[in-house]
Amino acid sequence: MTHAEAKIRVIKLRKEIDHHRYLYHVLDQVEISDAALDSLKHELYRLEAEFPDLVTKDSPTQRIGGEVRKQFVKVKHPSRMYSMEDVFEPEEFEAWSDRIAKLTGESRFDMFCMVKLDGLALSLVYKDGALSVAATRGDGYYGEDVTANVKTIESVPLALRRPTEREIAAVVARHETTVSEKRLVEALTSGKGEIEIRGEVYMPKHVFEALNQEQKKRGEEEFANPRNAAAGAIRQLDPAVSASRKLDFFAWDLVSDIGQGTHTAEWEILPLLGFRVNPESAPAAYVKDVDGYWKRMREMREKLDYWIDGTVIRVDSNAVYDELGVVGKTPRAAIAWKFPAEEATTVVEAIDWSVGRTGALTPVARLRPTWIGGTTVTHASLHNSDEIRRLDVRVGDTVILYKAGDIIPKIKSVLVNLRPDGAKEMKEPKTCPVCGSPVERKPGEVALTCTNRRCYVIEMENILHAAVAFDIMGLGPKAIERFMEEGLLRTPPDIFRLTEGDISSLDRFGEISAKKLIEEISRKKGITLDRFIVALGMRHVGGETARDLALHFGTLERFRRASREDLISVPDVGEVVADSIAEFLADKHSQDLLDDYLKTGIDVTPLKRRSEQPLAGKSFVFTGSLETLSRDEAKQRVLDRGGDVSESVSKKTGYVVVGKDPGSKAAKARELGVKVLDEREFMDLIQ
Repeated sequence: MTHAEAKIRVIKLRKEIDHHRYLYHVLDQVEISDAALDSLKHELYRLEAEFPDLVTKDSPTQRIGGEVRKQFVKVKHPSRMYSMEDVFEPEEFEAWSDRIAKLTGESRFDMFCMVKLDGLALSLVYKDGALSVAATRGDGYYGEDVTANVKTIESVPLALRRPTEREIAAVVARHETTVSEKRLVEALTSGKGEIEIRGEVYMPKHVFEALNQEQKKRGEEEFANPRNAAAGAIRQLDPAVSASRKLDFFAWDLVSDIGQGTHTAEWEILPLLGFRVNPESAPAAYVKDVDGYWKRMREMREKLDYWIDGTVIRVDSNAVYDELGVVGKTPRAAIAWKFPAEEATTVVEAIDWSVGRTGALTPVARLRPTWIGGTTVTHASLHNSDEIRRLDVRVGDTVILYKAGDIIPKIKSVLVNLRPDGAKEMKEPKTCPVCGSPVERKPGEVALTCTNRRCYVIEMENILHAAVAFDIMGLGPKAIERFMEEGLLRTPPDIFRLTEGDISSLDRFGEISAKKLIEEISRKKGITLDRFIVALGMRHVGGETARDLALHFGTLERFRRASREDLISVPDVGEVVADSIAEFLADKHSQDLLDDYLKTGIDVTPLKRRSEQPLAGKSFVFTGSLETLSRDEAKQRVLDRGGDVSESVSKKTGYVVVGKDPGSKAAKARELGVKVLDEREFMDLIQ
């Protein structure tokens, strides 16, 4: 990106961020999710880091919050309340760690890890032991005086606790090299002077759920999340309303220097003063320790009674923390490593059209790479022309992506205020992007279709679809494309005509890999009728419908002779599906395809009733990504063997299959005593 392009982008980002920050912080209104707003701020932060001369005093990266509401008294913080730089990817955290190591000249430094509570930050100032002022963050310099409301939170002490000499001695003994015993004893026992504590006020999940139930009963609008509910409660003009909301508080910083040398020591001193600290926090010596902590918290987050959206990591030494200083609004020595966002913003760089095995053309948005849901995303399907028109998405647009669970990222909406000048509406293609043949739209359908049945991509996708249905390991897209280029594959039945000699002579294959592939193909010549029906690739026919057809007709011969009336009589097969199958079976090309399959020697066997299959009565839940096969393929293998697949874990679950970066389902399985399988164990079981 050139300097001129960056300048235009920065101006638009600032305007958009300021708009949403004003809505949220001043008017308590929300138009886009926190994750999407974070993504916009992260992009702005990176651009300003790359082009420092574009940083201005009024940039959203240089201030923390919005204006103080007029209903509250304006109060100045004893020291500025800073925010933290957000990182989303492991590489970004490692880059931060490397910077700290370079600045300190130490290859290793102690760190302290905390959960990043999704609440409302507060500053609590105690004078001579009594709570004097409680203030919101505000703009970092000035906040709103919410003392009366904070006093209703029972976990916030109205007066600081005075610890015993034995308690103080225990802390000193554990931190004798980093604590000034004299100053600490004086501060904790005298009850004199000013002490500032910072922390997070939040609404527990169970309280939030009960509050929304009450809102619903009264016919009032429900709160979007616990943080909004907590913020609204703490900013009530009537403290009685705040008290009714049952808020809670975790302390996370002892700002005043009373002799503590590390954040680890602070974590032990805060409870002595009467504050709750989060029990999930922990010191860390190495990057791998932080990585393990981040993964553990990500897995635990659903079990906690409060919302967290990541972890906070800071240099443990307070002296080093201060020496490293501040960049803009963020201290160098602390960082927020957030969990994978379910939403993020990015830019549409192009819109391409892909061709599937049925000939349908699908528009695909090519995106500026962005991190979402734990993966880097570069493409998003736009489904069809109607979806493009509905979203009004154009090349150059900034869009919000969303991802829920394991669902493929989709474009949620377009931020039209960030649209570049001259962005044009997308026009439908008139010809196939692969073979150049005309495209058509069939009556009653929204998809464009290539009119050439011999289109290269259609043939390749049909062969790949058949390879997956026959469960042939090692025959993926690259191998199929190579075999087609060499003239070895033209139709799906050609898979079973491949020989070792055909393959071993090709570059990057050799005798051993050729032998393994041919042996695998030979083993898969036997196939049940339902999987064979899937292999045919008929429109509207998936695994469940194929099983219904296989159980109803029993044999391939009966199925291929079925009439439309026969098909409609199959339970759960409607007119649209019946018409599609009847059209396929009536086509001479399709009957030739069936004959060609049989000439290769494949053996199509009747499908056993589910109760007779090996995984009958067993239910499976999948979490994390698998390496040897996709999630859909793994589920299909369970279904093919009579098992069931579920999305949630319960005591009735038979197995939970754990892949890379699993979610909370793995922890819940262990909690309930459900059998947990890794990928290798799962593959052994289904074999």
